[in-house]
Amino acid sequence: MYEQKYIDREKSWLAFNARVLQEAADNTVPLLDRLRFVGIFSNNMDEFFRVRYAAIRRLSLSGISGEKYLGGISAHQLIKDITEIVIQQQSESLRILGNIESELEAENIFIITEDQITPKQECFLKDFYMQKLSPELVTIILNDLAVFPILKDTLGYLAVRLELANDEVRYALIEIPKNINRFVVLPSEDDKQYVILIDDVIRYKLKNIFNIFDFKSVSAHMIKITRDAQLDIDSDLSKSMLEKIASSVKDRRIGEPVRFIYDSQIEDDTLHFFLEKMKIVETDSIIPGGRYHNRRDYMGFPNLGRYDLLYKPNEPLPVPGLSLEGSLLEKISKKDYLVHAPYQSFSYLTKFLREAALDPKVISIKITLYRLAKNSQIISSLINAAKNGKKVVVQIELQARFDEASNISYAEQMQTEGIELIFGIKGLKVHSKICVIERIEDGKNRRYGFISTGNFNESTAKIYTDVTLLTCHQGILKDTSKIFEFFDINYRVHRYKHLIVSPHYTRTKFIKLIDREILHALAGRKTHIKLKMNSLSDFKMIDKLYEASNAGVKIQLQVRGICSLIPGIPGMSENIEAISIVDNYLEHSRVYIFGNAGLTEVYISSADFMTRNLDGRVEVTCPIYDLEIKKELIDNFNIAWKGNVKVRYHSYKLDNKYKPKNHHAPFRAQFETYKYYQNKVAILEEVPQKIN
Repeated sequence: MYEQKYIDREKSWLAFNARVLQEAADNTVPLLDRLRFVGIFSNNMDEFFRVRYAAIRRLSLSGISGEKYLGGISAHQLIKDITEIVIQQQSESLRILGNIESELEAENIFIITEDQITPKQECFLKDFYMQKLSPELVTIILNDLAVFPILKDTLGYLAVRLELANDEVRYALIEIPKNINRFVVLPSEDDKQYVILIDDVIRYKLKNIFNIFDFKSVSAHMIKITRDAQLDIDSDLSKSMLEKIASSVKDRRIGEPVRFIYDSQIEDDTLHFFLEKMKIVETDSIIPGGRYHNRRDYMGFPNLGRYDLLYKPNEPLPVPGLSLEGSLLEKISKKDYLVHAPYQSFSYLTKFLREAALDPKVISIKITLYRLAKNSQIISSLINAAKNGKKVVVQIELQARFDEASNISYAEQMQTEGIELIFGIKGLKVHSKICVIERIEDGKNRRYGFISTGNFNESTAKIYTDVTLLTCHQGILKDTSKIFEFFDINYRVHRYKHLIVSPHYTRTKFIKLIDREILHALAGRKTHIKLKMNSLSDFKMIDKLYEASNAGVKIQLQVRGICSLIPGIPGMSENIEAISIVDNYLEHSRVYIFGNAGLTEVYISSADFMTRNLDGRVEVTCPIYDLEIKKELIDNFNIAWKGNVKVRYHSYKLDNKYKPKNHHAPFRAQFETYKYYQNKVAILEEVPQKIN
């Protein structure tokens, strides 16, 4: 029997990010989208170091081995392993980026450096530098400073070395401006398009920037620091939660360094100067890199009008039976509907709230908010409702990582408009995605609402796959109302007839559901478990799935990210298969299907099988009762499972091996899912008389 029971979650996450990098390397992906995947890879890595690596580093510095929490590996060893993997991945990302740039040149798109600027481009850049770039530059001479400046982990810097005429060496920092697009589109020449990074425009102007010094040579190499992003919440009882989070976010800028990346061509004395001044030691993650860092900026690389080098966007499809022109509440009063974004339009959710804001019969709206769009239509609709005299209650999660500042701003805006805010529960993040409204009909209070697997964010809804149930089921919505009562009086634990709610019931309920499948299998009945989630890392849930496998339950897992479970091991997990799909859309929905010997049960959820989701957050899992929607979700799962493009196997090797086609025609799950919904629309158009 295979000895190892679990894959370390950090290594599994790094394997997920390697799958993102595979997309950047895949020559079947449009070129400009490959650049976008380079940016996503880099952005993911930044967040990993700010959160997960920082947490392991804290554990290591505490003197605790951490093996109990880390699946058998010590924190100190894990830090070493992570650094080795990251150095290899960074090297691979540089190789891939170089290949993409070469292929772009074949398309007459050139990313040039300061040494390749033509006279025509020089004229353009002179004006650009004087008018836009120069006023934004922050340049600091470092040698004589009593206190070394704090480098921000969201920015890139040029470390400048000046060798003066008298042989004295001076060092400086140039902060690369964040509010100017990193990529400058230059005038076309001879049907060729040119782009230059701001970094190289600055390098081009180095002599101009430091012209007050009598120097023999000047050079600039990029450095970047990543800081511990853990929020340390003030315990001062006199401060509001809003004040505490705002203060903690502000303090994040001086968090401990956890990673230092530098251009491997930097001079030794310059590197040593910065490491010493920033108090970075060998036990920190010090990673040599290429000429450019903050490659997350490639997510915003200009499209240059070359739409032939991008994925063709799919227009969001309508939900059969629902119209954005008529009343949604009237339709939902008769049956449940499912919205599957981005295949179908997220606008149904904003339409629901806009309609509720204007409907004279609606008396209240209650909603949970986690991550919001930059200019949120959800917030606008809620403010509109408040202005129309509705009671609006919003539970907004101020500790939504890296969205804290945005959520604080929205919270202050909503408070000003008279919206009642709930800031969560001490020790529990609210990660549920729920909304319930109350409407007076025939003198009685009737509820409408929606429950989702994803954030109420119209921006991410264009690229994250999530499902949302629109319902008038009074039992489900009564339970939803109880959750808001729990937010208000959280020492009282409610009982729920329909919803499964963390932190009180989710773990025990899923264990019961798996146990039922085990009993069916032991009795010789046909049964199965099909689970789709973002991450699977809770050891107790993994052990329960191993137990089910050993009892003969066939288990199919679609786990996009972390998968600590090891599938396919005889005597442990031989009846478990696990895949990951990484494609143009980010697979984000959580769908849980239990065969139940033919009486299939289907659930949608905001919770992954992670300890934090099961025990440390407020999460909501909702049963699907509508037979059509139940079939739709099962169909979706099976389409994904049938996929043989962009599908990788999870395994103990962490090798991201692709699912083989085995002489079958290519079957790309996300494309086929869109076709599935196109067919639903086509059927509706053929038989409109059957739709109420």
